[in-house]
Amino acid sequence: MGDRQQPMRAIAAGVMLAVENGQSLSQCLPPALNRLPANERPELQALCYGTCRWFHRLDGELDGRLKKPLRKPDRIIHHLMLVALFQLRFSQQATYAVLNETVEACRALEKPHLTGLVNGVLRAAERDGAPEPADDSARFSHPVWMVEKLRHNWPDDWQQILGANNAQAPMTLRVNALRFGRDEYLDLLAEAGIEANPTRFAPHGIQLVNPVPVDRLPWFADGAVSVQDEAAQLCTTLLDLAPGQRVLDACAAPGGKTCAILESCGELAEVVAIDESAERLPRVQENLDRLDLNATLKQADAAATDQWWDGEAFDRILLDVPCSASGVIRRHPDIKLLRRESDITPLAAIQLGLLDAMWAILKPGGRLVYATCSVFPQENHRIIQRFRKQQTDAILIEPDAQWGRDMGAGRQLLPDPISHDGFFYAVLEKPEP
Repeated sequence: MGDRQQPMRAIAAGVMLAVENGQSLSQCLPPALNRLPANERPELQALCYGTCRWFHRLDGELDGRLKKPLRKPDRIIHHLMLVALFQLRFSQQATYAVLNETVEACRALEKPHLTGLVNGVLRAAERDGAPEPADDSARFSHPVWMVEKLRHNWPDDWQQILGANNAQAPMTLRVNALRFGRDEYLDLLAEAGIEANPTRFAPHGIQLVNPVPVDRLPWFADGAVSVQDEAAQLCTTLLDLAPGQRVLDACAAPGGKTCAILESCGELAEVVAIDESAERLPRVQENLDRLDLNATLKQADAAATDQWWDGEAFDRILLDVPCSASGVIRRHPDIKLLRRESDITPLAAIQLGLLDAMWAILKPGGRLVYATCSVFPQENHRIIQRFRKQQTDAILIEPDAQWGRDMGAGRQLLPDPISHDGFFYAVLEKPEP
């Protein structure tokens, strides 16, 4: 049977197997979506995101219902049952449809010998109802290491963080300040029947009451607004941008912050955007083109300055470093399956190395904003503390901000279920000679 004829649940099971094998949803979901007609794609996306979001709870239940694990060649059927359990536990799909169509999907995956097992497990799950979670990993549907790390790092907040990670993220917009004022665009949304409110902290941010397709947003295709979380928008409030400055956005893809910088100050001398990924850099150009903005794009490892830097120092540097992405799990639930605790130490070494490299090309009197979408201190204020022990001249600037928590070396935003993602920012200035 060709790929196109496979049932949606079979395709979803294949996506989940790919995630388990190390691919992100952003890598393996788009080709899967293309195998379905446009009207069926949102349902497939919801299935994959939902199964990732609740994977650890569903996987615990499924393991308890199986007498023994499936053989590796049959592993896709394990994921097929996880997709079905997600629908039984978290969707409004009719039970008979979930059971019957999952058995048919098992046949479509050329595993007819397992249809009896699939049918029996799912009928028992429907009859028995959801079991009580066995532990905090199942209860909050996160890997054990992440639960314990958050409990240790945030003893008063860990449950709130885990709960926020499982919530549906709101749809937040950044108004292009070169085109519209925020109030003006709120009026346009109201005229279009889209309910929205200004964000609390980001000056150009708007949060929608309910998400809508971007083609419903007034003037979206003409660059009026971009989709960007409120926490990510705050970078421009910290850079202290002014006309004539040369600005670097290191690790720039997909380009949301590059565009926000250009929108915030229309008379910058130059904005250079660097990213190591040849696959992701074209996305930056696409965003620039839609917004009618210009930046100098370079594919390079930002830390290898000898390979790309022209010798002219930067007035401002935004360093949004590679990190665990533990603050944006609600938008990327596959992080729960992809990230390992052993990743944190190597990431911290990369983060510190990037800071050292960027400091060397920052102009005296210039400002560097360090950013992560992480909630782990090892990637955040502790990196800044380590860096300042090496660079004793680095001046830590405490922003005049109403958001986040003062960590002594930067400000930490924890994910808010009805507002912003988890983010960290620190502002450093290089003294004049």
